[in-house]
Amino acid sequence: MAGLNLIKRTGATSKMRVGRGGKRGKTAGRGTKGQSARAGNKKRPEMRDIIKRLPKRRGYGKNRAKGVIGTYTKSVAIPVGRIENLFAVGAEVNPTTLASLGLAKGRGARFPQIKIVSGGEITKKFAFSGVSVSASAKTAIEKAGGSVV
Repeated sequence: MAGLNLIKRTGATSKMRVGRGGKRGKTAGRGTKGQSARAGNKKRPEMRDIIKRLPKRRGYGKNRAKGVIGTYTKSVAIPVGRIENLFAVGAEVNPTTLASLGLAKGRGARFPQIKIVSGGEITKKFAFSGVSVSASAKTAIEKAGGSVV
């Protein structure tokens, strides 16, 4: 009987190991009974369930299309033939003069983006400023003696 140790051990190892919570003893600060007193306790986060129930609202946010967000004003395409009919020779065409004729609606000093496109013929000389002009419209304007700034 060389390997058999029948001596009763004394000290810390002889005590019943309960709680395992440092100096807390028995329940180790977990209270008594219930789900949160058990080992492996992990409650599902309540806030996550609330968030998951909310609708996703796709298409909202900073990367939305310019036409969707109400603060953006839609761009207006105006053919050169229409300007030919409405303006006198040598007139300056800019967002303010276009808005005064009702071609572009603006709020206060803010106007939508205006682009002059080719469409119809232009024979009068005009000075365009503050508007974007297509390449084909620019050649037609310069051919008639006008300028684009």
